[in-house]
Amino acid sequence: MTDPQAPDGALPAAAWAGPAEWAAPVLPGGSTWPAEPVEPPESVEPPEFGPADAGRTWSRPALAVLITGGTAMVLATAVFLGLCFLSVAPTNALSQRYQGQLDGLVYPEFEQNWKLFAPDPLQQNISVQARLRSAAGDGPWVDLTAQDIAAIRGNPAPSHVDQNLLRRAWDFYDGTHTADESPIGDRGQLAQEYLKRIALQRLGPTLDGAPVTGVELRSATASVAPPPWSTQQWSTAPQYRQLPWWAVSPADYRGLS
Repeated sequence: MTDPQAPDGALPAAAWAGPAEWAAPVLPGGSTWPAEPVEPPESVEPPEFGPADAGRTWSRPALAVLITGGTAMVLATAVFLGLCFLSVAPTNALSQRYQGQLDGLVYPEFEQNWKLFAPDPLQQNISVQARLRSAAGDGPWVDLTAQDIAAIRGNPAPSHVDQNLLRRAWDFYDGTHTADESPIGDRGQLAQEYLKRIALQRLGPTLDGAPVTGVELRSATASVAPPPWSTQQWSTAPQYRQLPWWAVSPADYRGLS
């Protein structure tokens, strides 16, 4: 008999026999299904982890390498930061004694330039131009700064040489020469040779088929035009500063590409 209140095909609760957990249903006629009693599933023991699985074990040579490398990096960083601090700190005995080493580290990649925060930023564009002389005569003026600007414009990763080499060379020359273009000490002579070799590298060793015998440089300084909303007005015509002719010999091209 089936339970009139049970859904179709369902067995009444009294038809179950055996333990409540694993009772098999009693079918009509006294047989049970399934024929064999259902065994409970065996419990799964969690995996055991030994000491080797708790963390990676480093050998002594590996630990020695890691500790040595980490210590070296920390010391190198501390020394670098200390030298950078000395380069921008007020003049003292330590910075004066090691000025050459400080300049070699800081310039030109790590120079500290605060002109961005100056109350009166630069308002002039300075272009450096050069021309050559040979037995065939004097060549035309070539705008070296315009060459750098052309190489930078549109380049997502412009070269440090194109951005700063010529500009820094001119600043170096300007700061080590008097108003009559006389060099101030050894640094002035060094700045002159540096600027001359930059021009020779750009313009080459010959002019109209003849070897170069002289080079001349000049700067063209033009004030930046005022913005449209400003009431200030000033001239933007370039002002030229022309340097004397410098003699050129084959030795000046040594090492130039």
